[in-house]
Amino acid sequence: MASQPLLETNLPGYTLRARGKVRDIYDDGDRLLIVATDRISAFDYILATGIPGKGRVLTQMTLFWLEFLRDVVPNHLLSTDMSALPPEFEGRSMWVKKAAMFDVECVARGYLSGSGWKDYVRTGALCGIPLPSGLRESDQLPEPIFTPATKAQSGHDENIPFENVVERLGEATASRLRELTLTIYKKASAYARERGIIIADTKFEFGVVDGQIILADEVMTPDSSRFWPAETYSPGGPQPSYDKQFVRDYLESIHWNKQPPAPALPPDVAEKTAEKYKEAYRVLSGKSL
Repeated sequence: MASQPLLETNLPGYTLRARGKVRDIYDDGDRLLIVATDRISAFDYILATGIPGKGRVLTQMTLFWLEFLRDVVPNHLLSTDMSALPPEFEGRSMWVKKAAMFDVECVARGYLSGSGWKDYVRTGALCGIPLPSGLRESDQLPEPIFTPATKAQSGHDENIPFENVVERLGEATASRLRELTLTIYKKASAYARERGIIIADTKFEFGVVDGQIILADEVMTPDSSRFWPAETYSPGGPQPSYDKQFVRDYLESIHWNKQPPAPALPPDVAEKTAEKYKEAYRVLSGKSL
C-alpha cells in the first residue's frame, strides 16, 4: 500500500516564505529550508491529487546531480540533516544558502520539443536562433542551444532571446549563465544517454552568494526536464516520457477545459506517475527509493 501523498507542510517556529506549485520554502535566518511536497501541477494548475513519494524523488534527484556537478559549478546546498524536524520532512528537504536569484530561467535544449517545437513551426527559429529547415518534432538539434525564459509567477514561462538576458543582467553575466547552462547540460545528458535516458531539455536556476554564481533550486528532475527512454526514441512526434506527461495525457482524455477547479486523478494514474518518477531516479542514480 503506497503512503499518502504529502500535499502541504506546516512548520511552527519557522517563517513560511513561499508556497509554490510543488515546494514549500521556510526562512530560518541565514538559511532556507526547501521542502518538495507531493503536489503536482499540469496546465498551470495544482491538481487535487498528489503523487505519492514525488517530493522525495525530486529532492534525491537534485542531490544526485549536485554531487555529480560539484566540480563544474558550486551550489546552494548546506545540509540534508532533518533530525530536528518532524519525520515527514526527511528525504524531501534541503537546508540551503540564501542567494540573490537571477530572474531568468536558464533552459538548455538538445531536442526540438514542447514550446521550442511550437516556436520553430511558427518562425523557423527557437528564441531567435535560426535552425535548419525541415526538422521534425523531437529531432535532435545540431548542437544544444541556450533558450532562456522569463520566470512566470502564474501561467507559462515565456521564451526570450539572449539579447533580452543581456539587457537584464549585462553581457558578462548573461554569457556566463549561457556557458554554465550548456556545460552542465552536455555533461549530464552524456551521462544519462549512457544509461538509456535522453534529456531532451531542462531548465536551471542560478543565483549569487558572496559574489559567486551558484546553481540553486531543483536540478534535472522529471519536473524540470524532459526525460525520454532512449530505446523508444523515434522523432517525428511526441515521445514517451518519464515525467508528468502521463498526467497530461489523462487530463486531455477527459477533455478538461483547463480551468479551475483542477480535477482529481484516479488512483491508478497517480500510482503509475509515481512509478515513472521513481524509475527515472533508479535508472540515473543506480539507487532505488
